[in-house]
Amino acid sequence: MASPSPPAVLEARTPVSPARRRLPPRTRLAVAAARCAAAVSRRLGLGSGGVIGGRIALRLDPGVLPRLTRDRTVVLVTGTNGKTTTALMLSRILQTLGEVAGNGDGANMPDGVVAALVARPEAPVAVLEVDETYLPGVAAQIRPTCLVLLNLSRDQLDRVGEVRTIEREFRAIAAALPDTTVVANCDDPLVTSAALASARPLWVSAGQRWHADALACARCGQAVLHTPDGWCCGCGLTRPDPLWTLQDDTLATAGGTALTLELRLPGRANAANAAVAVATAERLGVSPHVAVAQLRAIADVAGRYRRADHDGRAVRVLLAKNPAGWRETLPLLDPRTPVAIAVNSGEADGRDTSWLWDVPFEQLRGRPVVAAGERATDVAVRLTYAEVRHTLCRRPLAAVAALPPGPVELVANYTAFRDARQQLGDA
Repeated sequence: MASPSPPAVLEARTPVSPARRRLPPRTRLAVAAARCAAAVSRRLGLGSGGVIGGRIALRLDPGVLPRLTRDRTVVLVTGTNGKTTTALMLSRILQTLGEVAGNGDGANMPDGVVAALVARPEAPVAVLEVDETYLPGVAAQIRPTCLVLLNLSRDQLDRVGEVRTIEREFRAIAAALPDTTVVANCDDPLVTSAALASARPLWVSAGQRWHADALACARCGQAVLHTPDGWCCGCGLTRPDPLWTLQDDTLATAGGTALTLELRLPGRANAANAAVAVATAERLGVSPHVAVAQLRAIADVAGRYRRADHDGRAVRVLLAKNPAGWRETLPLLDPRTPVAIAVNSGEADGRDTSWLWDVPFEQLRGRPVVAAGERATDVAVRLTYAEVRHTLCRRPLAAVAALPPGPVELVANYTAFRDARQQLGDA
């Protein structure tokens, strides 16, 4: 399937102040109260204000979201993995067009989205990552210029639900936004099925290692055939022809232009995020060469990949919260370096840890490993069946200290990662 002709290049709008937007009194009150609450939260050390401000604004004015996004160029980024990284990449690129509002702290539910807009009310551009569950509601209110669909796989089944349910919701919102460009990874059958409903799809071949959640067609239920050249189903659903293709470290356009990424961020997944970010930015008027130059300056994402000293150990903290994420993270680990695995089961993590059985922990055999976190015992059981020799220590940084001096890889899911960053002084 070939992509339709691209729409005209979009340009960032001139900054518009809240007063010039003619916000109603109720919205102006909500914005003022939200900014005050966020400032108090930061001053008292209670948090970054990335949630409380938005929560108060929504309580005072339930219609604050569409009013704050009027007259802005808005990009929404969603998917199971890579939201924070791709949103950061896009923000850095689009800063060449003007000030950018964004929820770079990962607060990707409606409260955090509103708080990001409140924090920079005059920014002409907004890049907002949105949790998959909340995307339909947020997108329907904002009606974004671009909607970025990265990937879909199983994650937090007790909160998010089955991945095919999410695909159907994505498909419905893509169809309901005829003026929105939907930038989609065509190597993911679930994402493709959803984006095909869009009037303006932009296809990027960013690659996809994890196929376990797309073995059956989202449209008809038949088996999807995956080959080195793509994928297809007997019902006719097949991989579209991409306008952008990532091959190793090279991003090429259908017209033959090729760019070498040379990112400082490691791994195939980050190259895939970069490919999608460059394609989106080009649609918004930023030259691919300028976009790639912006991306080469990024060395970490919200503390991921950054090293910190702890008790004589150089700790590198990585985030992995589901099987697809672990598949991308395991190749990044130095085979000579001990590993601490920290898994929590707070509300933000999902209570269900059955996903541990889909992670190929067998790849960790032969190196020192420690199971940590609130669900350290679950991790230890899985490592036992993977025949990985390990010890158990529930506190992640105590687990790090139990390993030999030198480099240590600490791989954690969401709240364990957040807590480790705070304890290492990288909040």
